[in-house]
Amino acid sequence: MYHVVTQKPSESPPPEENPETVEAADDGEPKKERVLHTRIPAVLEGELKAAARALRVPVSNLVRTILEDAVSIADRASERVEDRLSRAAKTVHDERGRLRSKVEKKPNLDDVVAYQPVVMAKASDCAKCGAALAEGDKAGLAVGELPGVPRFVCASCMPSA
Repeated sequence: MYHVVTQKPSESPPPEENPETVEAADDGEPKKERVLHTRIPAVLEGELKAAARALRVPVSNLVRTILEDAVSIADRASERVEDRLSRAAKTVHDERGRLRSKVEKKPNLDDVVAYQPVVMAKASDCAKCGAALAEGDKAGLAVGELPGVPRFVCASCMPSA
């Protein structure tokens, strides 16, 4: 099927329009929708015409409806894919955090040779039980055989003399 398109020499081609905005013409009426020409196989043309005839609608309306439905379905499918990807990413993030917390070792206190009583100047956690140590709390500084990251224990975890 071939279409012959003619254009008067004095006319310039219409500017490209954003399909989402239909501007009003000078006389106040909205512009007509855009026309899209495409080549299709003869078999598809026959099927479209038969379907349009059965539905008692013009072929152009049937094609427009089919295209709109296809775009709508594609949009919904991509939204579902985005939702699934988002949920999968959140699951991976949560699982990574869970595994990281399992892998992170709590400071080992086996090398501690003494505990020095201190008053906490900054908040920290007890190296033995994990209790929160607030600024001003009495705690013990674990002195190890080798220098390293300071480790603190709460008053209840510090052995009594």
